[in-house]
Amino acid sequence: MSLFNFLVAKTIMHVPGPIVGFFAKGYIAGETLEDAIRVTRDLNGRRMMATIDVLGEFIKTRDEAIFFKDQCLDILDAIHREELDANLSFKPTQMGLLLDEDFAFANVREIVARASALGGFVRIDMEDIACTDATIKLYRQLREEFPGHVGLVLQAYLRRTGKDIESLSDASMNFRLCKGIYNEPRSAAWKDPETINRSFVKALERMLRHKSYVGIATHDEKLVFEALELIDKYSLAPTEYEFQMLLGVDEELRQIIVDAGHRLRVYVPYGASWMPYSRRRLKENPSIAKHALKQMLGMKRF
Repeated sequence: MSLFNFLVAKTIMHVPGPIVGFFAKGYIAGETLEDAIRVTRDLNGRRMMATIDVLGEFIKTRDEAIFFKDQCLDILDAIHREELDANLSFKPTQMGLLLDEDFAFANVREIVARASALGGFVRIDMEDIACTDATIKLYRQLREEFPGHVGLVLQAYLRRTGKDIESLSDASMNFRLCKGIYNEPRSAAWKDPETINRSFVKALERMLRHKSYVGIATHDEKLVFEALELIDKYSLAPTEYEFQMLLGVDEELRQIIVDAGHRLRVYVPYGASWMPYSRRRLKENPSIAKHALKQMLGMKRF
């Protein structure tokens, strides 16, 4: 890790909000659903799909959960109305998972039912290890009732992920596979970056071997290479998988993937609660700040 990246990762949680906002503005669609629709339409025009996410997590009241549920229903309605090539992502804690699991399930079920009625799709995000079992339970219940309309995120850095894939292989599976960003204990998660990459590749192959549809979520070109090798190994058609990337991150690699004939979906977050998301992403990927600073200073090298 460069000195610049090290300093960003160590200090970002204490940087004033306006400075964080400057560095993160290219990676958030805006504060409103209209902003997300505008960005999604632009992506669609460049042969890219989107997944729209209203930011906010770890809510504390039922009223907040109802608010986010209604926001998700509005997103699904907008995707359908505007004929966007997009789906919805949300976090279970937005729906009250840490308040009451039955209450959260009712909220999530209403969202997935709306997606099913509209011919849409919902991706249930994965959060920290305290939420993993309950989130998998949600997915298992809903994929049975609404097959083809709901998917789950699994994280390659968790030691349990291989077993989770096997336990879910008793029915059709739709996953987003990512490295994982939460600061988990060593007992639960691999810590070495190279080991995490190896775990990612092994998890992806396990998913493909079970004929899962996988959103391969990475900006790591080494992992893109490994994924392409597995796509060739299993003779997959372009409709049987997709790549996924964050808004604003490595747009050149994003275009290379699309130009090579692969499907690619971009994560489009919006909302007033953009600060925690931005700090977490900058901590995880300090190069975002470097790119923004280069643009501000008009520098070709930094």
